[in-house]
Amino acid sequence: MGIEKVKEFLSAYNLAEKVMEFDVSSATVELAAKALNVEPARIAKTLSFKQDDKCILIVCAGDVRIDNKKYKSFFSKKAKMLTPEEVVFYTGYNIGGVCPFGVNKDNVKVYTDISLKRFNTVFPACGTSNSAIELTCDELFSISESAGWIDVCS
Repeated sequence: MGIEKVKEFLSAYNLAEKVMEFDVSSATVELAAKALNVEPARIAKTLSFKQDDKCILIVCAGDVRIDNKKYKSFFSKKAKMLTPEEVVFYTGYNIGGVCPFGVNKDNVKVYTDISLKRFNTVFPACGTSNSAIELTCDELFSISESAGWIDVCS
C-alpha cells in the first residue's frame, strides 16, 4: 500500500519510475546504504515528532542525530518522537518506510535539515521498508513541500 501511494504521488512529478524496490530490507540507514551501495550519510532519513496534536517530519542525513537544544530553540518545545502507532496514524507509513511524500498536510508539516545539503543527491524511503528514490536536495525539498530548511541536527 505505502509504495503505491508514493508512486501515485510522485507520478505528478514524472518520478514514479525512479522508485527502487529491493529484495532486502532498507528499514534502517545502514540497511538502506547497503542495499543502495552508498555511504550511510546519503540516506535521507525521515524522523517523526509530536507537536501538540500534529506531526512534524524532519528529513535529515543518515549520519546525524537530532540536537535537542537546537530542536527546542527552533520549535519552542522539547523533541518528542512519535510512537510506532502514531507514526502510522499521522503518516500512513510504518517505521522503516516513513517518507515525506503523500502525507496529510493538515496534520503533518515537513522540514528538511541542512545536513543534507552537502550531497548532490540523497535517498529517502518510498513508503516501505525496502524502497528508495534518488533525488537532488532541491527536488526533495520541493516535492515534499517542505516548510523550510532548518538546522536541528548535529
